[in-house]
Amino acid sequence: MLAETVCSAVSAAGLGIAAVTAYRKRFLAATRIAAYSLVPVGLVMTGVVQWVSGIVFKPSVWLGFGLLGVAWLLFMTTRAVERRGGGTRKERKAAAAAAQREAVAPAASAPSLGAGRTPAAQPVPKAKAKPAASEDFSDIEAILKKHGI
Repeated sequence: MLAETVCSAVSAAGLGIAAVTAYRKRFLAATRIAAYSLVPVGLVMTGVVQWVSGIVFKPSVWLGFGLLGVAWLLFMTTRAVERRGGGTRKERKAAAAAAQREAVAPAASAPSLGAGRTPAAQPVPKAKAKPAASEDFSDIEAILKKHGI
């Protein structure tokens, strides 16, 4: 009952401020203020305020939120431990064994395995020449000349 009265008072005050704003010929702002001021009354009429007040004052609801928080904390803790540890001991041993067995791709061809051939020298890409310092400032010099500096 008190919440509905407060929401009605807030809406009435907002509509009053919207009227004053419209009187000052600021119609767009007045319309926006009127829209915001109608929200509390709309929430009361739809029953949202009663539903929220019913949730807030029930201890069982707060216990439920507490349990959800504990569950979230446990979930995040297990995720952090799993990421840090890299899985179970069996998974780590299996991954190490697989890494030793397959040092190259499973279906690799003979040249990639280095069967009797020395690798050819890879051509080194040439580095691009850096532009001269005067080229970097040419546009700045043009702007300064344009303004007579």
